[in-house]
Amino acid sequence: MSAAVMWRKSTYSGADGGSCVEVATRPGAVHVRDSKDATGLQLAISPRAWSAFVQFAVTSGA
Repeated sequence: MSAAVMWRKSTYSGADGGSCVEVATRPGAVHVRDSKDATGLQLAISPRAWSAFVQFAVTSGA
């Protein structure tokens, strides 16, 4: 992925940046990575799958 990608993380995460995931959106894909390992592996999923995951997390209280 390009360096121009804007990674975001939850505003609920701590200021130290640990124990969180970061998300970047691209046309046709949502990329997820560990905030503690910015150069590590990334998971790429469809926007539809990401939306379903977020909806599940919200409704299940996760």
